[in-house]
Order: sequence, then C-alpha cells, then structure tokens
Amino acid sequence: MTELAKTFEPAAIEAKWYQHWEEGGLFRPERPEAEPFTIVIPPPNVTGVLHIGHALDDTLQDILVRKARMEGKDALWVVGMDHAGIATQMVVERQLDGEGKKRTDMGREAFLERVWQWKEESGGQITKQLRRLGASCDWSNERFTMDEGFSKAVTHVFVELFKRKLLYRDKRLVNWDPKFETAISDLEVEQKEQAGHFWHLSYPLADGSGSIEVATTRPETMLADMAVAVHPEDARYEDMVGKMVKLPITGREIPIVTDEHADPELGSGAVKITPGHDFNDFEVGKRAGIAPADMLNMLTSKAAVCQTADGLVPETLVGLDRFDARKRVVEMLEAEGALIRVEDRTIQAPYGDRSGVIIEPWLTDQWYVDAETLSKPALEAVKSGDIDVVPETWKKTWYNWLENIQPWCVSRQLWWGHRIPAWYDDAGNAYVALTEEEAQAEAGEGVQLRQDEDVLDTWFSSALWPFATLGWPEDTETLKRHYPNDVLISGFDIIFFWDARMAMQGFEFMGEKPWKRLYLHGLVRDKQGAKMSKSKGNVVDPLTIVDKYGADALRFTLTAMESQGRDIKLDEKRVEGYRNFATKLWNAARFLQGNGIGASDSIAAPAATKPVNRWIIGEVVGTLAKLEKAFDELRFDGMADAIYHFAWGTFCDWYVELIKGEMDEETKAVAGWAFDQILVMLHPFMPFITEELWHSMADPAHPRPYDLILAKWPQPEAGVDAEAKRSIDWTVALITEVRALRAELNIPWSSRLTLHPLDGGATEAGDALDRMGKAEWGAEMKTAPEGSAQIVVAGHSYAVPLADAIDLDAERARLAKAAEAAEKEVKSLEGRLNNPNFVERAKPEAVAKAREDHAARAEEASRLRAALERLG
Repeated sequence: MTELAKTFEPAAIEAKWYQHWEEGGLFRPERPEAEPFTIVIPPPNVTGVLHIGHALDDTLQDILVRKARMEGKDALWVVGMDHAGIATQMVVERQLDGEGKKRTDMGREAFLERVWQWKEESGGQITKQLRRLGASCDWSNERFTMDEGFSKAVTHVFVELFKRKLLYRDKRLVNWDPKFETAISDLEVEQKEQAGHFWHLSYPLADGSGSIEVATTRPETMLADMAVAVHPEDARYEDMVGKMVKLPITGREIPIVTDEHADPELGSGAVKITPGHDFNDFEVGKRAGIAPADMLNMLTSKAAVCQTADGLVPETLVGLDRFDARKRVVEMLEAEGALIRVEDRTIQAPYGDRSGVIIEPWLTDQWYVDAETLSKPALEAVKSGDIDVVPETWKKTWYNWLENIQPWCVSRQLWWGHRIPAWYDDAGNAYVALTEEEAQAEAGEGVQLRQDEDVLDTWFSSALWPFATLGWPEDTETLKRHYPNDVLISGFDIIFFWDARMAMQGFEFMGEKPWKRLYLHGLVRDKQGAKMSKSKGNVVDPLTIVDKYGADALRFTLTAMESQGRDIKLDEKRVEGYRNFATKLWNAARFLQGNGIGASDSIAAPAATKPVNRWIIGEVVGTLAKLEKAFDELRFDGMADAIYHFAWGTFCDWYVELIKGEMDEETKAVAGWAFDQILVMLHPFMPFITEELWHSMADPAHPRPYDLILAKWPQPEAGVDAEAKRSIDWTVALITEVRALRAELNIPWSSRLTLHPLDGGATEAGDALDRMGKAEWGAEMKTAPEGSAQIVVAGHSYAVPLADAIDLDAERARLAKAAEAAEKEVKSLEGRLNNPNFVERAKPEAVAKAREDHAARAEEASRLRAALERLG
C-alpha cells in the first residue's frame, strides 16, 4: 500500500489523474466488438467559458459515460464546439474596434481569416475548463461545427432540403437586430417589461365625413401604415368599412378593412395596420390582399427612417434614428391636431438577447425551412414513446411547440458561419447546389452568378450534431455503431433551440430518432432560488468552487441536488459538506491501511462467516440495486443518495466501528473488498479521489492491473443474508438509540449506562454496546424504576436508570425551558406566515426562509418535548 497523506488535498490529485487518463487514451479504449453507448455533448460556444449550468450538464453526462465504460461498453462521448455565429463575430468585431478597424473596410475574406486566427489563439478556453471538471470526453475526435467534414454535412442538408421542397426563399417579417444587422430567431428575443406610452391618434376620412381613432405604442410606424382594421361585427364602424383614410404627415390614403384581429373591447376597436413592421399586421395585410412585395418599409437595416416606395415620408424624417423619429412624429401629429391623448402604459418590449437592443419586425427576403412538415415525425416519436422524455412533464411543452411551429428562418446576415450554397443570376433566379461549379452548370454557360452573402443560423448546423459528428454524410462505421445516440442530456431552456431541431433533422436524414432518451434538467440558481445574473452579482464560477473544494465535491453536490423537474438552489455549504465526505473517505482509507487492509483481489464477494461481514456484503448488494434502479430511471439525486449513505453511514460510521478490534483475515478480506466496491460505485460521481485511493490501497509490489476508470462495474455474486442483516441492523438501531439518549439528555460520556429489558427484548451485541455506546446490559425488569428513561428497539422497551448519570431535576428544567423557547419562536413565525401582508409583499426568499425556520423550530420543539417525556 502507498501510505496516504494525513490531509486530503484535491488539486494535485486532479491534475495528475486527468493527464494520465487523457494521455493513456482511457476515455475511449478500443472496444470494437462491445455494445456501443453514445452521448453527444451540447456543443458549447467557441466564445464560451464554463458556467455552473455547463458544470451540471457535463457532470450528469460524465456520470453516465463513466458507468457505461465500467460496464465494458464502447462508450463514446462526442465532444466539440459550436462556431456561435453572432457571438463570435461580435467578439472579433469588438477586438477590431479597439484597433480602429471595421470588418467592412477589411472585406469578407480578410475578416474570416481574422476570425479563424482568433479561434486558434483564444477560442476553446471552455474545453480546458471541462477537463478541470473531470469530463471524460473523446478528445481525440473533437469536432467543430465549422470543420471541413461538418461543413460538408451542413451544405449537403441545405441542398437536400431545397430539393425536397422543404426549404425555400420567401419575403416575410423577421425579428431584426439593428445592432448586428441580422435576422434572429424568436427564441433569441427576450420580452422585457418597461414603462411606455399608448398614443391615441385621430385619422381623418379622406371624404371629410369624420375621423377614426387608433392607438399605438410605436407612433413612428404610422409612416408605413397601409390600412385601418375594424372587427366585421363592430356596428360602430359599419358605415366606414371600405372608405379611405388620409393619413396625417404622409397624406397617404389607406382603406378601412374588416378583420377579426381588431378587438371591439380594446381601445376604440380600430387598429392601424403596418404590415411591413408588425407580425400581426403582416397577417392582416395578407388577408386584406396586400402582397408582401407591396408592403411598405420605412426603416433601414440600422433602424433609421428611410423613404417608403410611394415616396410619401417627409424628407425631414429620412435618416433619423427610429427613437428620434418617434419624438419628431409625435410633435408633427400634435401640430396637425391628430394626437388625441397620450396614456402611460407598462409594455412588453422585445430585446435581442445578445445585442441588448430593441428588435424591429422587418420585411426581408430570407431562407426558410418547412418546420411544420419536419416536425411531424419528432412529434409522433414522443407521443408513441419511441423517444423517452425524462421527466415526462416536458412532453406537454414538446407537443405545444411542435404542434404550433412556424416556418424556421435559417438565414443570417453575418459573415462568420456556413455561407448559404445558393447563387443568383442578374434576374434574381436562385441556383442551390453543393458547389459553385454545379450551380454554374445548372444556370448555363456564360450566365454571371453571385453567391448569397448570408450565412446559416447556428442552430441549423448544430441540429445535425448527433450524426454529422459521426461522419455523415459518409456511411462510416462509427455512424453505423453509434447512431442513434443513447441519451441526450440538455437544459430545458434549449428544448426548442436544439433538442426538437435535432429530432426533426435526425428523422429526415437518418430515418430515425437521434437519441433514445431525452433528459431535461433544471436551472442552477443561487441559494435563495434567484436566477443567476451578472447584474445581480450572484453568479457562481464553478472553477472558483473547484479551486476551493475540489472538482469531486462540486460534481457530487450538483448530482445530489439534481431532482427531476426542479431547479437547483446552489449553496456553497452543500459543496463544503461533500468536500467533508471526500475527507471522510480519505480517512477511512487511512484507517484500513493502518490495520493492514489493502486492495481486494476479487470482483466477487469473499467467503464470510461472521454476521458483520455477511451484513456488509449484503449492504453492498442492496446499494448496488438502488444505484441500478436510479440509473435506469435517471434519478441522479437517488444515485447520489444511495452511494453517499452507504459509504458514509453504513461503511465508515458503522462497519468500520463494528470491526475495530476484530481484524482477522476474513474481516480484512471483506473490508478491503467492500471498500473497493465503494470506489467503483462512487467513481462516476467523484472520479479523482476514487482513482487515487484505488491505486493507493494496492501493494506497490503488486499494483492494480488496470486503472479504476476501466474497472468492472460491481458484480458481487452474492445476496443479502437475512439473519445477518437482522442482527446487525438491530445492533445499529440499539446503539443509535443509546447515543440519541445521551445527546438529548446531556449525559456525559464519562457516565456508563445500564440497559434493562422490560419485555423480553434481545440483549445481543454486548461488545459493540460497550465500545460504541459506553453501556452494558442489566437484569430484566418488569417495570422501569423511578428516574429512568426508556428506549425502544425493534418493538421492545429498555429502561435506562439515570439518577447516577445526571441531575434529573436540572435536566427537566433545562429541557422545559428550551422547549418553551422553541415553541415561542414557532408561534412568532406562525404569526408572520399567517399575515397576508408579509406573505404577499415580502421578498420570496424572505418568505421561504421564514417557512424553513418555522419547520426547523417546530421540529426542535417536538424533539425537546419527546426528551422530556423520556424522563417521565
């Protein structure tokens, strides 16, 4: 055995073993004939750094892949990064800005060279950080969504979808980010509540017969109004339908139309329609017969006012920023007498999640995927159970989104990304092909072509991750073996961005689901339950936690707190507690070493005759069964609970204590074997300390034949010995009761106790009772003598005389006083919690804290009263 240091220090151990595993190729041992097991990592952005959400996500994946590897499977954890179109371009442009340069001055090719240079020098920091966490990915086959093979797959999919009439070009409204000058997804828009206004406007009828009132939160958009809509059953406007309105400022004449979008109960019941700048108005405009090509646009790509196609916007407004134009338009409306009133309103404003600016609905030509058609197999797969969603409460969300899915805009006005494989002739005809040569051949000789300037949405490429990373579109052996993947672990917040899109593309191009199970975990919040954000200053850096407590402690904390369907409230105290767990394991190994107990030479349980040894073997079997059930159900908190309670409570606290002074050869063999089983079962959760102890427990002259990372998952080939379990469980219960009695009644350990059976209860475990409870057996009695406490074990009562151990009157007084104090606090907290003003107006974390305190003090009061009753 290699003698362990007195103190467990994780940093050096973690660095040593990770390097050893990676350099030895142990994350993907050669197992071509073994059963495959596959997970793909949600590819982090090339610009990213490890955050606590990554730490949770990747810890859960690592647990599953490490177990599969120990089960002898060909375990493949696909790793790689996403090129992160907008985020990466933003980083590099910011860098250029610091040098006084702009990408538009450099040109596309020079800019892309600069991005690749940045990627090689600075990108991928997160992969180094994942190693710190212990992620056992197959780094030898790391992928990048812009690498040559993956890019080939992306182009192939685009062209195939076009050929299958599932991808097309269309003029529609998109969410337009004026800062980045690109379309973004609905899912990349954050609705934020803010103070705003409702401007009520008067639009005069062109025939001079009256006016109609409309209201808007964006008065500047009236420059591109094309209609006013009223509800078809609104009798107030029956005579106005079909008449023309002459708009203030522009003088444009627009019709009054009927549409059910207009709500008679809202405002005046009349709605201004700007189809080129509002999603609802776009649909109203189409129903009114306005073709998208004819819809008016009043904004540039930078959200400045531009001249509309009919030339009616006053030149004094052209070129103004949208918000400056708003102020000027309101002034002009007021000057014309068209402003009725302004109403203060709280409004929902759409912001770009990366740019932080307000998004504009903008009418542009973009490429769209027919998501409705693609979604049908993905929808049916979850409904039929072909894809198992865990927890299944997320199925409803899956159904709701896919049943109401809209066309997917996949083009982005960026330079960094997969350039769209479409070429245009001078007449605007598009030729979609794998290469420019193929497009030219289709267009004909002599036809001048120019390639589409846009790139593809980042999520378009990442949707191919489960199969493009395995070599597709080539029919590789890896693809055949590892598709579909076994499980996808994902945050619920990217169920639409990524998960559903992978399912859609998997069915379309592979003919089957991308993974058998989809596990959706919650968010990691701060200890009060608040969402982490830099602005709140409550962001937890996982690497700071690792530096302080070790990766194993952080991993185990996240696992233990991952309960299906619930977010995690991360409290550093929990991490500290699991660091203590690692120390407990370390000290147990030192104790075993000090008693000549080392590594076992057997996978199966050794032969045992002693009840305590037969018991611990049975406890290993029982713990393994609990673990397997939790793995089958993907109950991560259940996994952690099973191994934690066995390792700390059953083995370290009880078995080690019970065998002290009983170290014969059988016990040494069983103790060494049981400790080995702990290391094996715990390894997926705490890989570093377990690998260190695995080797330290071996005789240096006869080292372990393999590393723990490749050890076999437990196969004890033993059962639970019912009689041994009954006997030792009874002993544990007895000593627990004696210790509880001492704690509750302040009985000093210098006082020896005597236990008297009152109803024929057993009197076993004398040695253990003496050593671990400082108590002994006395004669059986019919009734408990005065001044005795009673304990109950396995339904039998035992009297414990206390007159010689403590001052009974003083102890009664102490307990009564403490109980009264606890009960007083309980009543005070009840008063606060029953006060609606407190519950409704206090911060949620304050209410939660009060409830926790109430439960704790109520439990304390109950315990103190029970202790008083023991004294009679």
